Amino acid sequence: MNNCESEEIVEAANIAISNLLPTKSRSLYDIAYNRFKKWCAEKNVQVYSENVLLAYFSENAKNYKSSTLWAQYSMVKSCLIIYDNIDISKFPKLIAFLKRTGDGYQAKKSKILTKSEIDRFLSSADDQEFLMIKVGLILGIAGACRTDELVNLTVDDIEDVGSSLIVKIPRIFVVTDVGNMLELFRKYLSLRPPHVKHKRLFLYYKAGKCSSQPVGKNTMGKIPSVVASYLKLPDVACYTGHCLRRSSATLLADAGVDITTIKRHAGWKSTTVAEGYVENSIENKTKIANQVLVGTTTGAITKTVNVSESNIPSNINFENCTKCNI
Repeated sequence: MNNCESEEIVEAANIAISNLLPTKSRSLYDIAYNRFKKWCAEKNVQVYSENVLLAYFSENAKNYKSSTLWAQYSMVKSCLIIYDNIDISKFPKLIAFLKRTGDGYQAKKSKILTKSEIDRFLSSADDQEFLMIKVGLILGIAGACRTDELVNLTVDDIEDVGSSLIVKIPRIFVVTDVGNMLELFRKYLSLRPPHVKHKRLFLYYKAGKCSSQPVGKNTMGKIPSVVASYLKLPDVACYTGHCLRRSSATLLADAGVDITTIKRHAGWKSTTVAEGYVENSIENKTKIANQVLVGTTTGAITKTVNVSESNIPSNINFENCTKCNI
């Protein structure tokens, strides 16, 4: 303790430091840090130099894929800054090594549901069996929701204003009265038993009835695969819990929504993630193809037809036309 610092200041600083790690995943950070410390003790390491970190992650690279190495690096980095006042983000050779481990690696991504597939499930699946799945699908797609966001959603988080639902998770999104989406939500909510003591929205549903037991993360995460199975889509197992979030972002990108809006809608901090959806959008690729091959910025391919004044029908009026070459 610095002689100029009182015990009260030191205690307050320690409390502040203890809150620097994410509360939800703090245990994972501690595990990663303690594993690194144990490795250092076995190697008689006294100083955490760049060579030490290179050796540690080089050894781990034999057993873990690139994404896992980056996750471990992030957690060890945060703990070393907090507990040892060492910033390994300033180790250029270590960063270069970690980037090299990702060469040729492609992360597995959940498949997405198209708008037509979503509409087909909502209109054809039997409410008696799939009502809870339908409501989860609607809210998940509308809000680009993570599985845990749907699991923790409460009845107090949703305001029914008649023409739409206003949902707070805590970011806000709206479900409008498209098709029978609001009707499905209200039908499911009306089946909520009066004796339920908690406020979780999603309750186990079977044969047209809700129990008082809240739906867990595993069941909620299987919603996309249930939809895919019903629609008889290939590779059902590839429709993971992340499917709803990816599908929502992809639908926005296909609609031509800008990156900033996609980021705000899904709550992403990284522009890179949002850019990925825009870049991979089929609609966007179609527009680019037309620009390259046809020279037009629209989705339609124009055709030039030579006409003379004599063969123009009398009922066609060319006044106030724009973007027409005659």
